[in-house]
Amino acid sequence: MSSSGGGGVAEEVARLWGELPVRVDWAAVAAQWAAAAAAARAAVVVPAVRALVAVSLAMTVMILAEKLFVAAVCLAVRAFRLRPDRRYKWLPIGAAAAAASSEDDEESGLVAAAAAFPMVLVQIPMFNEREVYKLSIGAACSLDWPSDRVVIQVLDDSTDLVVKVFIVIYFTDLVEKECQKWQGKGVNIKYEVRGNRKGYKAGALKEGLKHDYVKECEYIAMFDADFQPESDFLLRTVPFLVHNSEIALVQTRWKFVNANECLLTRFQEMSLDYHFKYEQEAGSSVYSFFGFNGTAGVWRIAAIDDAGGWKDRTTVEDMDLAVRATLQGWKFVYVGDVKVKSELPSTFKAYRFQQHRWSCGPANLFKKMMVEILENKKVSFWNKIHLWYDFFFVGKIAAHTVTFIYYCFVIPVSVWLPEIEIPLWGVVYVPTVITLCKAVGTPSSFHLVILWVLFENVMSLHRIKAAVTGILEAGRVNEWVVTEKLGDANKTKPDTNGSDAVKVIDVELTTPLIPKLKKRRTKFWDKYHYSEIFVGICIILSGFYDVLYAKKGYYIFLFIQGLAFLIVGFDYIGVCPP
Repeated sequence: MSSSGGGGVAEEVARLWGELPVRVDWAAVAAQWAAAAAAARAAVVVPAVRALVAVSLAMTVMILAEKLFVAAVCLAVRAFRLRPDRRYKWLPIGAAAAAASSEDDEESGLVAAAAAFPMVLVQIPMFNEREVYKLSIGAACSLDWPSDRVVIQVLDDSTDLVVKVFIVIYFTDLVEKECQKWQGKGVNIKYEVRGNRKGYKAGALKEGLKHDYVKECEYIAMFDADFQPESDFLLRTVPFLVHNSEIALVQTRWKFVNANECLLTRFQEMSLDYHFKYEQEAGSSVYSFFGFNGTAGVWRIAAIDDAGGWKDRTTVEDMDLAVRATLQGWKFVYVGDVKVKSELPSTFKAYRFQQHRWSCGPANLFKKMMVEILENKKVSFWNKIHLWYDFFFVGKIAAHTVTFIYYCFVIPVSVWLPEIEIPLWGVVYVPTVITLCKAVGTPSSFHLVILWVLFENVMSLHRIKAAVTGILEAGRVNEWVVTEKLGDANKTKPDTNGSDAVKVIDVELTTPLIPKLKKRRTKFWDKYHYSEIFVGICIILSGFYDVLYAKKGYYIFLFIQGLAFLIVGFDYIGVCPP
């Protein structure tokens, strides 16, 4: 078609358009759209945001009341010295039997004391824990307890080629080799493997209880692969179970060996110190209940059986067992003076997976058990209220929900809506008191409290998504990713002079035993977290709008909170794995 032909068509279209009887007044159209948008804003958006403000303020007051109650309980415990050994009977194992024997017959006294030690099973579940498996096995095998009264059980679900098949050097599993080393030293240690990973950790623990030698044991001490109990751990915890038949669980405190590694680990230490020093202490003192932390605790086997055993219906099998046991009338005691060394995840990827499991699992468990808790007849009304409202709703639902909706959505959105007013006490005073109550758990990190709050707000994005996933039982509800621990791999060089040194064998292979592993190159767009970047940009834009137009004075918070989202979004938090 020639250019002149094209011009003729355009002229004809223009002529026909000019002959149409209808004229479009674009200014009027724009005015109508603006009026419709204003009506929708007044009828839908503003009332919805006001409702969110009201709900957020109500939940914030709930959290404040819970924090003040926990603080008051812990203050009373310290003031009146209500230690666990004063609330419950505690005597050293074997002391009574030895004292009852004749003072002249020292040998019979020692025999009687040894016989008083109950049989204890020490379980160490692990999955591809090549960086830390020696730590937990070595610590468990060094516990002070008669060797004929303890069984160390290593439950290995590993699938990692490096762990399971050490090329042609050993032909045997590294974990099994470590167990054999301790067997040679006279330790009663059992190495157990399964043919599948059904039920993940809960499945491994349940399978471990089926062995015949477990029938002789009365108590189980549990440690994850990176936990290193002190040698007197059993001597300080088991007496609570021996002398108090109503106690099912003794939980001890976690102590972190890498808390000062980076800001990410410092933030985790602040959160977990408050959890152990205050939340667990308060639950133990008032209700004799708290959530089992899954490790560094000792269970009465009869209580596990009475509660129905391990179940894999959620990703928080430890909390599931604890709730079912307390509904059967069993009591728990938290012993904060006993500390067990452990490692915090130092990479953001590992921390995100862990927080997904810790947020999704409780929400999912609450959905499954909310009716069962209310219908239970074996516990008091107040204990049921504590479980339903305080432990689950406020601690596992409201805390995750209000943090993101209020601080990362409602406040930024209110800048764009002049009709929305948030009271000063809800923006400043109440959040400040909540923060100060939680910050007392780690006084040495008090100077990091502002950064910690900003980071917790960022993490609330993942926690609320996980909580919603758990309630709706959708998507990643049953996702179980073992938290990656780096151990000493990125701090020390391997020892090539010890007994475990790798011996180089000169062999010629025509076909490799293991296919050559290709290093996957991380793509540019896989390095960043786009949800955090998107939220950060939106919050910063709200800050600019507040400076230029709204004049509500939220811009300082919005700028630093948006920057925190961007820092995490571009992965400038934690350490890079070696």
